[in-house]
Amino acid sequence: MYRSADHLVAGFPQTFMWGVSTSAYQIEGAVERDGRGPSIWDTFCTVPGAIERGDDARMACDHYHRWREDVDLLQTLGVSSYRFSVAWPRIQPTGRGEINAAGLAFYDRLVDALLEAGIAPFPTLYHWDLPQALEDAGGWAERDTADRFADYAAAVSAALGDRVTHWSLFNEPFIFTSRGYLFGRYAPGRRSLPAFLKSVHVVTMAHARGYRAMKAGRPGLSVGSTFALAPCEPATDTPDDRWAASYADAVFNHLFLQPLLAGSYPRAFLESIPVGALYLKAGDLDEARTPLDFVGVNTYYRLVVSAGGRSRPALPYFLFDLRSDARGAGGHADFSSPRVEPVMGSFGREEGGRTAMGWEIWPRALYDVLTGVTQVYGRIPLYVCESGCAFDETPGEDGRIHDAARIAYHEQHIQSVLRAVHSGADVRGYHAWSLYDNFEWASGYRPRFGLLHIDFATQRRTWKDSAYWYQRLCHGARARLRDVRSVAS
Repeated sequence: MYRSADHLVAGFPQTFMWGVSTSAYQIEGAVERDGRGPSIWDTFCTVPGAIERGDDARMACDHYHRWREDVDLLQTLGVSSYRFSVAWPRIQPTGRGEINAAGLAFYDRLVDALLEAGIAPFPTLYHWDLPQALEDAGGWAERDTADRFADYAAAVSAALGDRVTHWSLFNEPFIFTSRGYLFGRYAPGRRSLPAFLKSVHVVTMAHARGYRAMKAGRPGLSVGSTFALAPCEPATDTPDDRWAASYADAVFNHLFLQPLLAGSYPRAFLESIPVGALYLKAGDLDEARTPLDFVGVNTYYRLVVSAGGRSRPALPYFLFDLRSDARGAGGHADFSSPRVEPVMGSFGREEGGRTAMGWEIWPRALYDVLTGVTQVYGRIPLYVCESGCAFDETPGEDGRIHDAARIAYHEQHIQSVLRAVHSGADVRGYHAWSLYDNFEWASGYRPRFGLLHIDFATQRRTWKDSAYWYQRLCHGARARLRDVRSVAS
């Protein structure tokens, strides 16, 4: 017997979206089919040592060929929403110019099939797969890329916006800019502080221009963006650690949200970088302020932060402070050897269990983020666009995959969402990450986040216990909505 989910559904609005998430590069495969151009991840996967075990995504979950089967799975699962991403290199192989009709047709068919199955498509326009040709021209550190993104966003929404109402512009901009341009851990593998700082502002401007381009063509669309967010706690109660946690919160959580929703970068961030490093132009921040229709939230952990020290958490995260260089005359600080004051962080404390990624299981983090965004930016609509966990699991002797820990994870996190709703947050959907095990970026195929197990040698999809549990939740939500509509009529 699977754990009952009826009590979870009952507290949510009838229109609440229950869904799952994927992304194009992690599931599609077929990287050279039907005119698709190379992406930065195709290139990065060829770099020795970049991906665990030398894995690549040429096959991934073969969704490009198995999409009908996958839509059937989604319908059987009972989700009301499917968050996926559009591969920019399929639409514009070089990131500019004419639309690749065959690539666009794939998503056109997918959207129609989802709607026929009673599932709302919820696409993300950019989930990290920049066309390689644009990276060769400067990538996200080149201002022209913001205009190229706006052209791409306008073209896709013009083609699909007659049927698709909800759109996310980006997925986790802080993650792909910091890991891709500052630390070199993700594609395109750059390790450049100037490139990272430029990319922050270019991606901010791409949000603004992409949003306006989509609204100009189809004003009725609901257009937002999705951010990796985490509560930041001081490791100790010392003044230095409290400052470090406050700084980490400004950079990790507000570096992209604040310019979009309030028209300014966090002061703590601006005070920590050389003057002029963002290469702002007159009027940029006025243009950057964008009335997003919703904010997507991806929360996987809480960050425990310190200012450094021998007895403090030893895992460096994406955070830094360049206060000693911040007043370089005219912004001409010596980037070749910046005097960095480290801000250190760990993925939680020892109170919760750990996933296969080493992340603490801390459902309170999701509640804190949802209520925190509401407190800072007002009651903007929120969607949980990713919530999930990786565990090492294989079929048991009975052939079934018993993942009770994943069921408990989702149950606890959905309870946190419900608490946030009762606390005043306007949360409108929950999407489990992920539909099935997939290519997990630099970690390759090792981490398994899926509700469905994938045998990557045969591409066989196998339901885990968590999938059956989530199916009951989704079908319960659909039955409840039918009952309400029946009474209303």
